[in-house]
Amino acid sequence: MKKLILLAIIGLGIVSCTTQNTKSTMDLPKEWKHTTNIYEVNLRQYTQEGTFKAFEKEMPRLKKTGIRTLWFMPITPIAQQNKKGSLGSQYAASDYTSINPEFGTMNDFKHMVNEAHRLGFKVIIDWVANHTGWDHVWTKTHPEFYLKDPDGKFHIASGMDDIIELDYKNQEMRLAMIDAMKFWVKETGIDGFRCDLASWVEVDFWQQARPEVEKLKPLFWLGEFDELESPEYGKVFDASYSWKWMHKSADYYKKNEPLQELKDLLRQYSNIGDTSMRAWFTTNHDENSWNGTEYEKYGAITKPMAVFSATWNGIPLLYSGQELPNMKRLEFFEKDVIKWTSTYQMADFYKTLLELKASHPALRGGDPNVSTYLLNTTANDKILAYIRKNGKDEVLVVLNMSKEPVNFTIEDQNLSGTFRNVFDKTKRDFDNGKDFTFKVSDYAVFEK
Repeated sequence: MKKLILLAIIGLGIVSCTTQNTKSTMDLPKEWKHTTNIYEVNLRQYTQEGTFKAFEKEMPRLKKTGIRTLWFMPITPIAQQNKKGSLGSQYAASDYTSINPEFGTMNDFKHMVNEAHRLGFKVIIDWVANHTGWDHVWTKTHPEFYLKDPDGKFHIASGMDDIIELDYKNQEMRLAMIDAMKFWVKETGIDGFRCDLASWVEVDFWQQARPEVEKLKPLFWLGEFDELESPEYGKVFDASYSWKWMHKSADYYKKNEPLQELKDLLRQYSNIGDTSMRAWFTTNHDENSWNGTEYEKYGAITKPMAVFSATWNGIPLLYSGQELPNMKRLEFFEKDVIKWTSTYQMADFYKTLLELKASHPALRGGDPNVSTYLLNTTANDKILAYIRKNGKDEVLVVLNMSKEPVNFTIEDQNLSGTFRNVFDKTKRDFDNGKDFTFKVSDYAVFEK
């Protein structure tokens, strides 16, 4: 049975339709998924050693920063044939059920997962289902698992000549892929998968794979696709990427595009509803290496964009080193360690946001009980202001998205009452005035 919930939001607000289904527990997000955040671990560049054992020492620090879920870039061995650079791409696997010796042993990984669980983390691993490296074991044992060109050669993945594509018309290959995914759940106890280029794989494979793998236990599934462009995939995955938002927001800053276009895009995302969630981010391994750091992309609005990612409806996604902050583009195919310092200047900033996200009822992602309202201001072309409400619980977010100081007033009936600023702990009664004076890069987050 389906029940249609319509959240009609006035003013500059968002109208979102959410279809709630009476489904099995496999299909419904577990409680922790509504309040979690995800921290992408680039193990190769994280420490000088680049190993599970070395990273394990960093986990207590990350726990104190408010990180809840650890996503590890691919941990499988890297194909050597046609590899790029001296180390190759972690996304060109040579075996789906082994550990990259660069990172340690299977026992090292199991120990790290167990320690992560002891500390309260969830652990997900990158799963690269669309393609393998040229000398993956299947190329020799099951060459029929691969797409072939007319000349009989393996089909190279689009734009990436170090990888070759699998043939999802081959049912035996599908079952082998599912068995490989089950291996990691059974053997290591991971809590889910981040599925690389998920929309490059036929959606019916994911529809087949998820229930089969989840016969072992419920899992979290993050898919690399944008649900605005691939809506059918959103019916399978718990969360997806907000690629369109990330590219549009970067263009907004660099090309001085209208802020209204970003607000219109947010309405499109909200109209998808809450049966799935979006992951919001300012950087990741691809963006950092190929398109520049978040500071190169966003300049003066880098911190406001980070606040947005942690407070809008969905899941915040962070990348290795953002707690520094990291101003360095990391090499992809070579050893290029993050330049850690003795201080983590952004750690308290993220801790405040991530703990608020995890604890405040109004910031639950994918919860149809939470309403999100864009607020009207006297500087709608420069200020992004919104309030999220869950019954009596509310969070107000105000961001200067411009390159200049702004004096403005929030003129919206959705904002009233007394709130507490989560950063400086001061209280403010908005019934006595809604005026703001913001410098460049300013932001404010209030809770009620």
